[in-house]
Amino acid sequence: MKQEFLKACRREETDYTPVWLMRQAGRYMPEYMAIRSKHSFLEMCKTPELAAEVTLQPVDIVGVDAAILFADILLPLEGMGISLEFAKDEGPVIHNPVRSKQDVDKIRILEAEEGTPYVMEAIRILRRELVNKVPLIGFSGAPFTLASYIIEGGGSKTYLNCKRMMYEAPGVWHSLMEKVSEVIIRYLKAQIAAGAQAVQVFDSWVGCLAPDDYREFVLPHSRRVMEGLQGTGVPIIHFANNASTLLPVVREAGGDVIGLDWRTDLDAAWARLGYDVAVQGNLEPLALFAPPAVIEKKVKRILSQAAKRPGHIFNLGHGIHKDTPVENVRVLVEAVHKYSRMPLEELRED
Repeated sequence: MKQEFLKACRREETDYTPVWLMRQAGRYMPEYMAIRSKHSFLEMCKTPELAAEVTLQPVDIVGVDAAILFADILLPLEGMGISLEFAKDEGPVIHNPVRSKQDVDKIRILEAEEGTPYVMEAIRILRRELVNKVPLIGFSGAPFTLASYIIEGGGSKTYLNCKRMMYEAPGVWHSLMEKVSEVIIRYLKAQIAAGAQAVQVFDSWVGCLAPDDYREFVLPHSRRVMEGLQGTGVPIIHFANNASTLLPVVREAGGDVIGLDWRTDLDAAWARLGYDVAVQGNLEPLALFAPPAVIEKKVKRILSQAAKRPGHIFNLGHGIHKDTPVENVRVLVEAVHKYSRMPLEELRED
């Protein structure tokens, strides 16, 4: 099995920089769409054999250094008593959003093997399939991101209902976040027990917050999740999207690897975080629509910013766009593998 990804998570020396992509198992691949044409999104998530097949596709087709489980961050919500639907062309819709103490009191906390057994079975299948290939990453949404869906009833541009609960009913907010955090801890521990060799916590929407609000309303709960996973023996990747202004408090919350979006320079961000933590990122996803020579130039720039310090995992600054040309993804992966083997002086010649 390739070890570069896990070594980089541990800030150990690697022969080259490992690369994987958020949403790498997805709609940009014709092989994925062939399966999707026959099944709904939730059917794919809840059928372990299909989830495993889709997870393996980018490993075999574009040569990434880690597989990430095909699933969705909202899958644990059904076990909590949240009515979830993936509406056509509308994304996730929650039919019973949580807006009061009474709503929070109704939320159930189940063991993950009971609430999402199909996720664990997919992981067990994948570990058998990946035994001589690459490591497997499990994942979950972070407390704020899951709570924002639960409160808003779906996606949001303003997060008005979330912020109103924070400011008007902080006790209710913290009670909800405590329940969500407990579900996440159990969910990720179950993934690890099933065979996940690393896990990523996605805080996709936390960039909407001011730093002081993050510190008061999010930090204690994200830290609880990170601390709850200590002792599992697997690396924890903490990715907060659109959160360049929050990096110091994201680091304070914890994680062995801090994911970076593309809105910050990798070298400046790593210096702010400290070199005692690994980093992941951070190519702008739409750069994959550029000509190959431009993609390679951007790869070299990010690698030069990493300066060959141990602990860099190459990734996009968020999920891959659904219209991305597969050939350009291959160009990216090959460029990372090629140029990360070069001396730093040659990387900086451009």
